[in-house]
Amino acid sequence: MFRTALRNVLAHKARLLMTVLAVMLGVAFVSGTLVFTNTISNAFQNSSAKGFDQVDVAVQAKYQDGGGDTVGKTPELTQAMLDTSAKVPGAASATGVVNGFTAIADKKGKLIGGGFQSEGGNYWGDKDARYPLTSGAAPHGSGEVAIDSETAKRAGYKVGDTVRISVDGPVLTPRITGIFTTDDGNVTAGGSLALFDTATAQKLFGKAGTYDEIDVKAAAGTSQAALKAHLDSALPKGLTETTTAKKLADDQAETIASSMSGLKQGLLVFAGIALFVGTFIIANTFTMLVAQRTKELALLRAVGASRRQVTRSVLLEAFVVGAVAAVAGLVAGIGIGAGLRALMGTIGATVPDGPLVITGNTVLSALAVGILITMLAAWLPGRRAAKIPPVAAMSSLHATATTKSLVLRNTLGALFSGAGIAVVIAATSMNGSDGQAPMGIGAVLLIIGVFILTPLLSRPLIAASAPVLRIFGISGKLARQNSVRNPRRTAATASALMIGLTLITGMTVMAGSLQQAIDKMASSAISADYIVSMANGNSLSPDVDKTLTTTSGVTATSPLRNAPSRIDGTSEFLTGVNGSAIDKLTDLKVDSGTFKVAGTQVVVDDDTATSRHWKAGSTFTAHYEDGKAQQLTVSAVYEGNELIRGIMLDNATLAPHQTDPADMQILVKTADGASSATKDKLEKALGSNPAVKVQDKKDLSDSIAQVFTLILNMVYGLLAMAVIVAVLGVINTLAMSVFERSQEIGMLRAIGLDRKGIKRMVRLESLVISLFGGVLGIGLGVFFGWAAGELIGAKMATYALVIPWARMALFLLLAGTVGVLAALWPARRAAKLNMLSAIKSE
Repeated sequence: MFRTALRNVLAHKARLLMTVLAVMLGVAFVSGTLVFTNTISNAFQNSSAKGFDQVDVAVQAKYQDGGGDTVGKTPELTQAMLDTSAKVPGAASATGVVNGFTAIADKKGKLIGGGFQSEGGNYWGDKDARYPLTSGAAPHGSGEVAIDSETAKRAGYKVGDTVRISVDGPVLTPRITGIFTTDDGNVTAGGSLALFDTATAQKLFGKAGTYDEIDVKAAAGTSQAALKAHLDSALPKGLTETTTAKKLADDQAETIASSMSGLKQGLLVFAGIALFVGTFIIANTFTMLVAQRTKELALLRAVGASRRQVTRSVLLEAFVVGAVAAVAGLVAGIGIGAGLRALMGTIGATVPDGPLVITGNTVLSALAVGILITMLAAWLPGRRAAKIPPVAAMSSLHATATTKSLVLRNTLGALFSGAGIAVVIAATSMNGSDGQAPMGIGAVLLIIGVFILTPLLSRPLIAASAPVLRIFGISGKLARQNSVRNPRRTAATASALMIGLTLITGMTVMAGSLQQAIDKMASSAISADYIVSMANGNSLSPDVDKTLTTTSGVTATSPLRNAPSRIDGTSEFLTGVNGSAIDKLTDLKVDSGTFKVAGTQVVVDDDTATSRHWKAGSTFTAHYEDGKAQQLTVSAVYEGNELIRGIMLDNATLAPHQTDPADMQILVKTADGASSATKDKLEKALGSNPAVKVQDKKDLSDSIAQVFTLILNMVYGLLAMAVIVAVLGVINTLAMSVFERSQEIGMLRAIGLDRKGIKRMVRLESLVISLFGGVLGIGLGVFFGWAAGELIGAKMATYALVIPWARMALFLLLAGTVGVLAALWPARRAAKLNMLSAIKSE
């Protein structure tokens, strides 16, 4: 039987090729997704990595929880603490570390790094071991800076060039005095690093005379633990905390793994989808393969082979095919993963640079899918064929499925589908994240149920195409009959396309609905023409608001300034605004009271008012960060949203209690309204700063929705493989169908159906099957998009379901195109069959 199986594989090379292709596609889909996910994950991990070669113990300030009416704060690491650290027993040296956001522009004025990570820091003395210089010298004074070698290479900078940089708004133009190398993961991942002398860095980052961290290097013979103990004894108790480099490295690895878990899980969902789709194609191929060999297997039974031997023969063939296909699929999958990685840059996704990652798990997964799934897919049809009595198999009496098996399948499908729909609908009534897991379970149950029911669903849905197919005469009639002749095969062929379009449609429905919700939110909450902010979300210097106020054409501005406070013993952030202009810059719905922000009068969003039992006229005491308290009065309660919420008070009231005021955003109203000319004027007034964004309401909503657009583009990219798999799966099915219907096609030719009619018949059959899968996929996608939207709508008042009719028509057209393309080769092959040879074929 072993020799028989091997000879059988080699004797049918065409059939072997089609089977290997089907298995290879499934493997390529899985391994390509795994290569892509591992590559992206590794790139983000490397971007967060930081070396600890130049530090044995790090000293950091310990946050002081105020408690009661005292606002908590983080103490400063002073020069005295640095001097103390350098003198403790076992310390070789101590370095004061200062860091903050620093944007570097290229020679065209564009932000380097695409907003990924733009950092700044201090160069310690004339020779900093953390940053070895490759050319030039250390920076000294406010007019000098050193930049990393990767940034210099990307932008074409060299020592002596003048560079445009920004820390918190205003543009600076220092001269590059040095270029250095660094092990900072942000830089290797595509970010940038600018270094100033320590005094300049402290001034720029608002930390005059203080440090963010003190890095202490141990003397020879001193362990990290011993040095830590000495520092703990010498430094002020309760104000600082010390951590060894080993602990820092372990914590960093744990933080990176934790931050990457969500991305990994999300992307690995596509690997599961890949496995699901690939299994359909493999199982479908082997079902047809074994069906075509039924008489051959029956002959083996007749000459003495047992059922187990016949089954083992099929499994052995599956093993050989799976092994060959697994290797080919792994190679193809590596290419797919590399292609998807390159695609990310073209669709606007900001992803760190990094090498292509091929792990042992990827290789094992490819082999598992290629061999185990193939053998599993072949086992059931092989076992079914082995159980058929040889005489019945020789006479093909086995072909019709029994009524019992059909009833069982349909009952099982109905139960799964009903349970899935019930769980999904129940999940829509749950609160936000609580409904995510049940909805996922319900979605899986429903997809499995629909897959089981597709043979039953295929008959009425395909029958609905009869009026259109009649236009094509006998070819159309034959195509419809062929499509429903073997419902199980039709269902399995359409399922891969169904799953892909389900996910694509669902994500498109959600993205379109979210975009509209965000647009409504921006237009209903903000009446300002522009919103000014930093590119990375950091705070703006108060000088930016002063510059905008004095710019011609600007009629009103208001910075949105965050400030911590304590109210009734709990922490609460206050939002400082320009009280005299805020009502002109926002269009917030007032639930009660009169919208007035001046002196001690404040306005509060409805959620905060409800949680604190406030209403218009209520009074409360706010304790500021400087320790002083003030009684404030609620003048109005407004309807908050994701853009504007919280307690708003006048900056004139708040500013005296802030030591380092910083604006998160600035709302701007202009005389001429939003236009490209006005936007250019504001950008020029701010020095054409690459780190500062000037956005109108449309820009704002687009930037908020950008994350959803990127996710949607990733989904389209990943699921493009599912569509490719579906195309080749349909080709495979049709080719094998043509092979097994050779005699029938020969008879049709003999009684007068010409070659064009044969081609048309096969093409229409493929088109009908593909549209069947497309209709199911789009229907399920709309249902899942609605259900997911119900969860989102619970937290977003402006959310409403948007059905993308144009996109759905495009997806249906895509399904039809898949059918047409998939039928080209099988239709040509069918038309070229010699009618006499075909009639004589078995």
